[in-house]
Amino acid sequence: MMDQAPQSQRTLAELISSRLCHDLVNPLGAIGNGVELIEMTGSARGPEMELIRDAVRDAQARLRFLRIAFGGAGANQTLSAREARATAQAPWQSGRLQVSWTAGGDLPRLRVKLGYLMLLCAESALPMGGEVTLSQDAGGHIRLDAQAPRVAVDPALWSVLHFGMNAAGRPLRPAEVQFAALHATATPLDLTINYVARADGVSLSTN
Repeated sequence: MMDQAPQSQRTLAELISSRLCHDLVNPLGAIGNGVELIEMTGSARGPEMELIRDAVRDAQARLRFLRIAFGGAGANQTLSAREARATAQAPWQSGRLQVSWTAGGDLPRLRVKLGYLMLLCAESALPMGGEVTLSQDAGGHIRLDAQAPRVAVDPALWSVLHFGMNAAGRPLRPAEVQFAALHATATPLDLTINYVARADGVSLSTN
């Protein structure tokens, strides 16, 4: 499996995503620190502060995830298994989706990016939530397996993973951009995205 994409493939959209996420991290961190200081002084307590604290934590977790999923990834950038696991799982801890990242060792950031985009695609097909496991096989390919009580797959939308964003036959909505991004990330790596939808779940893998 190739782990390097040509520099030309780092699109303007990826660079903009990286910049936006980078610039939003610090303000959110400052808000979180401010909430902690207020709680330490005891000047404000109650459900209102808990709502603010939880909202900031959720936003920080989602932002770290999206920065990897949609941001640029350099050819030599890596992530530790611990960081990849924590970043993959954190955005879903308070929701109906349970995520497990089982791939071990340091991983190229591009490979983690593929896994995160798979996760976003799978999420769109699991309206009632479910259990999702992301793993890596002996050949270095990323695999996602999801089990769920209900699966809703739009065949036209999922065809984007094979044929690109025009395959859907309609403009993609913002909530569907991960399908085009996954195809665009895999193509310069000479990878294809395989997927299988079942009554009780969905699976994706690189090949």
